[in-house]
Amino acid sequence: MKYVVEVNGTRLEVVLDGSRAIVNGRSVEVQLTAIPGTPVQLLRVGEEVHRVITRRGARRGAWRIDVDGVAYATEALSARMRILRDLADAAAGFSGPTPLLAPMPGMVVRVSVAVGDVVAAGQGLAVVEAMKMENELRASTAGIVTAVRAVVGTAVEKGAVLVELGPVATEG
Repeated sequence: MKYVVEVNGTRLEVVLDGSRAIVNGRSVEVQLTAIPGTPVQLLRVGEEVHRVITRRGARRGAWRIDVDGVAYATEALSARMRILRDLADAAAGFSGPTPLLAPMPGMVVRVSVAVGDVVAAGQGLAVVEAMKMENELRASTAGIVTAVRAVVGTAVEKGAVLVELGPVATEG
C-alpha cells in the first residue's frame, strides 16, 4: 500500500509491502512489535530498534509519534486520500477578507476609503476607469482597511493591489 506521510511538515512517499518499507525510493526491512500491557511498540528498521508510542491526532490520518523520546507531528494518508485532502484544503483557501485587486489595467479615478475604515461586503472601495468606462470596485467580504495602495490619477496594471483588508475585530 502506498502512503504519503508528512513528518513535521516534510512529505515522504512510503510504500509498505509485507516486511519491507520503501521510503522515497529507499527499501528497508521493517518490523513493528507491540509490548503487551503498554502503549509502547518496538520498531525495527534494518538493524536498528526504536521505542515508539503513537497517539491519534484530531483529524483523520494525524498522529503524534514519540520515537526514542522525540515527538513528531505526523499525518499518514493513502496516496488517493492525500490528493483529495490537498484539493479540499486548496478549495477551502483563505476565508478572511481578500485584498481589492484591479480587474484590468486602468486609471484610478476615486478612492472611497481610508486606513481604519470598516467596510461591509459589497461596499464600493475604489473606481478605476478603463476603456472610457468607470468601474466601481467593491469589497467581496466585510473587513477593516489596513492599507490603501491606490492613488487617484495613477495608472494600475491588472492584478495590482488597490486596497488591503483585514478581519474586523470582534468583541468577546
